[in-house]
Amino acid sequence: MSDASTPDLAALREAAAAAQKALEDAERAAAPAAPETGDDAAPVKAAPAENEPAPAETAPQGYAAEVAAGYAAEATLPLGALLEGEPGGETTPNPQVQVGFALSMLNRHGLVAGATGTGKTKTLQGMAEGLSLAGVPVFLADVKGDLSGLALPGPDNPKVAARAASIGQDWTPTQYPVEFYSLGGLGKGVPIRTTVTDFGPILMSKVLGLNETQESSLTLIFHWADKKGLALLDLKDLQSVIAHLTSDEGKAELKGIGGVSAATAGVILREIVGLEGQGADVFFGEPAFETSDLIATRGDLGVLSVLELPAVQDRPQLFSTFLMWLLADLFQDLPEVGDVEKPKLVFFFDEAHLLFTGASKDFLQQVVQTVRLIRSKGVGVFFVTQSPKDVPSDVLAQLGNRVQHALRAFTPDDATALRAAARTFPKSPYDLERLLQELGTGEAVVTVLTEKGAPSPVAWTRVRAPQASMDPASDAEIDRVVAASPGQARYGTAIDAESAFELLQARAQEQAAGQAAAAGEASAAQDQREIAKERARLEKEAATREKAEARHKEQAARDRNRVVSSLAKTAGTVLVRELTRSLFGTRKR
Repeated sequence: MSDASTPDLAALREAAAAAQKALEDAERAAAPAAPETGDDAAPVKAAPAENEPAPAETAPQGYAAEVAAGYAAEATLPLGALLEGEPGGETTPNPQVQVGFALSMLNRHGLVAGATGTGKTKTLQGMAEGLSLAGVPVFLADVKGDLSGLALPGPDNPKVAARAASIGQDWTPTQYPVEFYSLGGLGKGVPIRTTVTDFGPILMSKVLGLNETQESSLTLIFHWADKKGLALLDLKDLQSVIAHLTSDEGKAELKGIGGVSAATAGVILREIVGLEGQGADVFFGEPAFETSDLIATRGDLGVLSVLELPAVQDRPQLFSTFLMWLLADLFQDLPEVGDVEKPKLVFFFDEAHLLFTGASKDFLQQVVQTVRLIRSKGVGVFFVTQSPKDVPSDVLAQLGNRVQHALRAFTPDDATALRAAARTFPKSPYDLERLLQELGTGEAVVTVLTEKGAPSPVAWTRVRAPQASMDPASDAEIDRVVAASPGQARYGTAIDAESAFELLQARAQEQAAGQAAAAGEASAAQDQREIAKERARLEKEAATREKAEARHKEQAARDRNRVVSSLAKTAGTVLVRELTRSLFGTRKR
C-alpha cells in the first residue's frame, strides 16, 4: 500500500523521458540542416555564417609542433617536410612542418652523409637550387658528372610532382645560372689553374704523399725560392730549383738555414714525375684562377659554379687537395664580415673522406683552422661523405648543420660507426640507431642550428625534389655554356711566363759561358808559357849549335893544315894511283 507522500515511480520515469526528448529536439533544432544528397554524393560542409572567419587548419601537435617551432626562421633554405609514422611501416609527410636551414646560420658549416644510393647527390642539388633562388652563389664539386643538369629545367614528371605536393613543395621545372669549370682543362669547363707558389708546400706535400721530414725539406725549398725571387709557376720550376739546391753551388747557398739531402730530393723529384704522369702538370701554371670569381650573381639568382671532375676520378687525392686550395685561397682573399643575413658563398666538398686519408698532422691543423675561421668571411662549407667517421673529430666539431641519410651496418666497424653517429644527435623521441638504418631513399635525419645558435630538434625529413634536370647535361650543352662564359676568354689559354726554370737556366748558361771564358784565358796563358818555353829551348839550342859550329870550324882549320902538309908527301903516289884507276876503269875479261 503506497503512501500519498511517496512519489509515483512510473510518473517520474515518464517525466525524465519527456525531458530527454525535449533536449534532443532542441539540439536538432540548433544544428544546421544538411542538404539532401544522393547515396553516392560526398557530404557537404556547412558554409560559415556571414563575417565569420573560415576554420583554420589543425595546428601541429606534440613533437611536430616542437619541430615546427625549431625550424622557424625569418629566411630559410627549405630542405623538406617532417615525416610521421614508424620506421619500416606506414609514414606520412606533414606539409605543415617544414624543415630547413636558417640562412644566417649556413656559415656555421655542415655535413651531408649517407651510404651510396641514399640520395646525397639529389640533396646537394636541391640545396644548391634553393641557395641560388635566395641569391647565394654556390660551388659544387661534381665528381661523377651528375650535377651538370642544373643548367636545364627538369622534365614534367607526375611522380615527382605528386611527391612534391605531398610535402608542400611548389614544384616548377627550373634552370639555373651555371658556370662549368675543370682542373687545368682536363675535361669540359673553364680551366682552373694555380701556381706552385700559391699552392704552397703543405698542400703540395699532401698531393705528393710526402712524410714529415720530406715535407720539411719541401718547405725549405719554397722558402729559398721566395727569398731569391724565383717564381714557382709550374712543376718544372719546382724541379729545377730542387736540382739546383742539390748541386755543389746550391748546397753552399743553404748552409745558413739547413740543407736538402740527396735522398730526400730524389724522393720528391720522383713523386713530381709521378704527378706529371697523372697529367697534373696542367693544373699548375698561369693564368692563375681568381677564386673571387666564384662569388657571382645573375639578377636575383646566385651562380652555381660546378667543377666537373669525371676526367680525374682516378686521382682523388689530387682533386680533393686542389679543392682545399680553393677554400684556403678564399680565406686569404675575402674580408672579415662577421655574422651575415645570408652567406656570401656556400662550398660543397664532395667525397670529403679523400681529403683526410693519409693526411699529415700539419695538414689537418690547416683544415681545422680554415674551417673555423672562414665563418667570419661569410663562407659556409658542407662536407659530403658516406659516413661521419670519415671526417676527423676536430673538423666534425665545427659542423653545426647535419643532414644524415641512411647508414648501413654490414660489419662490426659499421655498427660501431652507426652507434657513434646516433649519439652525436640531440635527444629525440626517435630510436636513431634503428631509424638511420631504415631510412628510405630521399629521406634524412636532420638537425641544424637555429637563429639563436642552438641545435634544432631532430627531424625525420622527406627531402625536396630538385627542380632542374636530375639527368646529366649533354656534352653539346656543356660546351655551349662554356663557350659563352667570360671565364673562358680569361683563363682558357695557358701562359708560360718567365719563372724559376728559365731564370736558373739562364744563370747556368751564364756560368757556363764564364767558365768557358775563364778556361779560354787559362788556355791562352798556358799557350804563351809554352811558346816562351819553346823559344827559350830553341834559343838555347841555337847557341849550342853556334858553339859547336865554332869548334867545328877550328877543328876544320887544323885539319886543313895537316892535309896540306901531308899532300906534298903523297902527291906522287896519288897521281900514279889515279892514273892506273883511270886505265882499269872497265873490267876487261
